[in-house]
Parts: sequence; structure tokens; C-alpha cells
Amino acid sequence: MNLQTIKQRFGIIGNSATLNHALKIATQVAPTDLSVLIEGASGVGKEAFSKIIHSLSSRKHQKFIAINCGALPESTLYSELFGHTKNAFTGATTERKGYFETVNGGTIFLDEIGEMPSKLQQFLLRVLEQGEFVKMGSNKVEVTDVRVIAATNIKLLENVQQGKFREDLYYRLNTVPIKVPLLKDRADDIHILFRKFAADFAERYKTSPVRLDERAQLLLENYTWPGNIRELKNIALQISALSETKSITAEALLEYIPKALD
Repeated sequence: MNLQTIKQRFGIIGNSATLNHALKIATQVAPTDLSVLIEGASGVGKEAFSKIIHSLSSRKHQKFIAINCGALPESTLYSELFGHTKNAFTGATTERKGYFETVNGGTIFLDEIGEMPSKLQQFLLRVLEQGEFVKMGSNKVEVTDVRVIAATNIKLLENVQQGKFREDLYYRLNTVPIKVPLLKDRADDIHILFRKFAADFAERYKTSPVRLDERAQLLLENYTWPGNIRELKNIALQISALSETKSITAEALLEYIPKALD
């Protein structure tokens, strides 16, 4: 499957060299069972890369689940991943199977892996190295065959050096690193993405898409985009919904991205 087909299938827009390089690595590593660490700022589309890897792998007909390691308390995250027995803790009225059991044979995407509590890091390492885990409240060793794809929006190696993340787990996860580029480093793709978001809005609400004049396009391409693709999409939707005209000037665009003045 060539890159253009993959982009169409997964809704990835753009043709920058950095984006294509990241996609190429994803397609090359997909048929293997190697662990992958996807690095990139919030909003660049890291989860899309994990889905590409899963869909092009031998596990594609099995389950795929994504979980944000920074969104749950430690005990809840443990239960989500590894499960718990009945009465393992207050309120555990029934046994619960964790994802390493229910997704057996498939792929688990661990987003924001740098936020995983240190205690859980050792249990994840055991899964990666031995394919084993233990439910909360149990002594029974369970076996699993799950591919783990992790992602981070921080420089995880710095956390390792500061003692905040296990070094052995880092290198176990980072077998193949994929760096997803920032939107500001994909200048040629920015206007293409804007047009796509504006066209999608117009199609959904049966109207004409907004269009940027030349100066507005330059402003868009030179903005730093701290929120990356997510921020660009929000701005495209805001302009589409709120602008009284379909032709957008640079001055009008500044109402939506005032940080560009800084």
C-alpha cells in the first residue's frame, strides 16, 4: 500500500517530507511486532499513526484500544489495563477483565506514556518482556499477546535522566521511534488542511466554503500553531461558522489568531 492510499484511508492530509518520512517508518514497522514510541506535541495526530500501524499489521482483525495514561488515577489505570478480582478494593463488587486480557491478540495504544505512575511502569515492563500480568487482588499469573504502541508529547528521555521514568522501560518501548512533525514545520500543508476543514464544514451545513486571500494564506503559514492540527481545525471551523463573508482577509483572520501579532 503506497503512502497516498494510506493518507486517503486514514484521512491524513499533506505531503511534507517530514510527514511522509514518519508515515514511511509506520508502514515499515507495521508488519512486525516491534514496540513503537510515537513522539510529537499535542494535536499532531499521534493516535492516527498508531491506527495505521495496527491496520497494516497481522493483528488488524483483532481489537485495537487507546488509553490515555495521564487521564486516570493510578488504581483506575491499573484496573483498566490489568483488571481486578471481586473485592480487590472497596466498590469492586464484580471481577473485571483488563485490556491486556480483552485485547489479547490485538494492539493497545498507550497515549501520554510519560504520565504513567512509576509503580505501573514495572508491571508494563513485565508484560513487554514476558507477556505476563497479574490482576489487582490476585496472585494468578495471566498470559497475554498484545502489541504495545506508546506515545508521548514530552522528551521522555529527559524524564529517564531525571529518574521520573524507568530507563529499561523506555528502551523497551522505544525499539522503533516515530517523530510526528509539528504543524509549523509543515508550512506547505497548512493551507491544504485549512481548505479541507472549511470544505467539510461547508458540505455538512450546505453552504459555500470560506476562502483565504493571499495575505491571509501567508499569515496562516507563518503562525507558530502551538495547538498544531487541532488548533488549525478549530480556527477553520470558527471562521466558517462566524464569518459574515466567505472571502477572508489577513485582517479578518487576525481576529481568530491574535497570537500572530506577538
